[in-house]
Amino acid sequence: MSQSQPAKADVVLANPAPLGLFGFGMTTILLNLANANVYALGSTVLAMGIFFGGFAQIVAGLLEYRKGNTFGMTAFLSYGFFWETFVFIFILPGISGLSGFAPTSTALGYYLLFWGVFTFLMFIGTLRLNGALMAVFGTLWILFFLLAVGFLTGAAPTSALSIGTGYEGVLCGLLAMYTAIANVLNEVYGRSVLPLWPRKA
Repeated sequence: MSQSQPAKADVVLANPAPLGLFGFGMTTILLNLANANVYALGSTVLAMGIFFGGFAQIVAGLLEYRKGNTFGMTAFLSYGFFWETFVFIFILPGISGLSGFAPTSTALGYYLLFWGVFTFLMFIGTLRLNGALMAVFGTLWILFFLLAVGFLTGAAPTSALSIGTGYEGVLCGLLAMYTAIANVLNEVYGRSVLPLWPRKA
């Protein structure tokens, strides 16, 4: 008769959400300052998009999978790969032999529109989570739709729509950073230092 195996000690896993939220929030702010015409879109934003906005969120998503968090996994992996695709949309046409594949404004508009649809669907999930995430996803789906409208209508970079959209994106990024640091500080201090406004079941 075989002996029973000793129970394994519970493994305490770190919360990967702050990493993903900081990666998303900081990169979103940098991109949307460019959208607000504060400075020109350049390699600073694209590098952040590849590494902190992209890879960091992908890592966070994989860790959320390990924790069994379907919402976190779906969100971080999806937006991590959003940043990777977004950057490659801009750099691929510069590669020899691919110059004819530069996206049109209409194509970019539909690309952003479908990300807006995806984000709205994810926003519905936040209604059972907490107010901070509701604010992040709420401002994010509005941002995607405003960006889509701007590209589909051919709005100039200096137009009120483009600049207003940029500042709305900065707000979204700041909300993501707030949610990230709230998760960190609340865990470090063992109490609610910064509220996340959890939803009641």
